[in-house]
Amino acid sequence: MKKTSDLRIIVLGTAAGGGLPQWNCGCLNCSAARDPDSALRPQTQSSLAVSLDGEAWTIFNASPDIRQQIQSNRQLQPRRLRHTPIESVVLTNGDIDHLAGLLVLREKQAFTVFATGAVNQIIAENSIFGVLDPGLVSRKTVRVEEPFSPLPGLEARLFAVPGKVPLFLESGEPDLNVQGENTVGVELRAGSKRIYYVPGCGMLTEVLGARLRDADALFFDGTLYRDDEMIAAGTGHKTGRRMGHMPIVGEGGSLDALAALNIGRKIYVHINNTNPIWRAGPERAYVESRGFEVGFDGMEIHL
Repeated sequence: MKKTSDLRIIVLGTAAGGGLPQWNCGCLNCSAARDPDSALRPQTQSSLAVSLDGEAWTIFNASPDIRQQIQSNRQLQPRRLRHTPIESVVLTNGDIDHLAGLLVLREKQAFTVFATGAVNQIIAENSIFGVLDPGLVSRKTVRVEEPFSPLPGLEARLFAVPGKVPLFLESGEPDLNVQGENTVGVELRAGSKRIYYVPGCGMLTEVLGARLRDADALFFDGTLYRDDEMIAAGTGHKTGRRMGHMPIVGEGGSLDALAALNIGRKIYVHINNTNPIWRAGPERAYVESRGFEVGFDGMEIHL
């Protein structure tokens, strides 16, 4: 395979936790995604793959669907008897939809896991992750704002974004929009290119907006179109903000906030199964008319 110096990105999974269709949901989107005659295709849970040469790859968040994602993307498949082009996994939080895929990658294969201290502590305190042979799978704790290289030549930084602890660690009503190590975004730099991956964000602060301004590309939290979307759909009783996700539209929505930042490509990912932007309609048309893209599994971007 001919090497290039491009920053190559594959959207491995675009859906929020549970994927599309969600296994126990019969909403309009999930029903359409099960229908082979529908234009809406199933989507796996949120993850990105990034490479500089098309040969060595780093994965951002290990989705429970990672086996299917590897099967669907030839670039990530083994090239000899025991091999993987995946050199590292970078975690942005400890949510199940971003962490459970590590258990799939347990077959005595070497790679490195990069995460904050808070997320690595979740892994260390759950003995099931002991299936990852520590002699092969190294865990690197990265401090917020500390530069590191998940691949040679690729500079990354984790930065705090407003969020909360994972659902399974909640005890009572959690603190919302806390900025620390539990929820982070990723900044990637290669040459003159600067991209961001922020699959979970409770609100867009002035500091975060200033950071994202003039980026070449941004993959951003598109969980819910409206804050009360799941309540209105009858699929849940929490707002998006209560779950640690800002809505796309409405007061404090991400669309208006991000549209003013002169970002080259703005792509929504981590999209909930109830979100109307999955299908053709006024909501998707509005998002696209404002210069945003709706991510999809297998979407490739070269910068």
